[in-house]
Amino acid sequence: MFARFTQDARRAVVKAGILALDAGRPALDADLMLLGLAEVRPFALSSFTASAVDVRARVDIGDARALLATLGIDLDQIHRRTRAGTDDPRLWRLRRSRLRPLRVTLYGPLGQLPLAMHARKTIEVAMWRPGPVTGERLLWGLLADHANGAARILREAGVDLSALVREAGIPARRTA
Repeated sequence: MFARFTQDARRAVVKAGILALDAGRPALDADLMLLGLAEVRPFALSSFTASAVDVRARVDIGDARALLATLGIDLDQIHRRTRAGTDDPRLWRLRRSRLRPLRVTLYGPLGQLPLAMHARKTIEVAMWRPGPVTGERLLWGLLADHANGAARILREAGVDLSALVREAGIPARRTA
């Protein structure tokens, strides 16, 4: 499935998967997809004013750093030593199960992670139109699903959603 993704869009999905694995989540969900987009920024949208810090403050990714710091363990140093090169998008695959077509899983050197319903829907919407899957399309997939909370997170972070939708070229309404 990654064949149509641009390199930056692929990096954003891989970053979201690594964040989910670090947080100990059983699946990759839409909130971490949004955080991956905010950290990688695979687009040049001036109306996407939320920083990665703003989004991270609104997404629950656990607090393993504080717990390990009390024991004298630097988690960043451990990640640098043990994960060198594992964030390379070429090492990761996104595949749909043949037996369960609604199951999409992200496979990589750090493990495998199924996509939760809202994250899978984000990928499906981004791949809906022919052509390459860009960061703007991933953002479109996040904003198309009103139940995943991405719009709420962006609004709370101070993003003008109507300006973002216009600038990204996201269809505002569906025509039959």
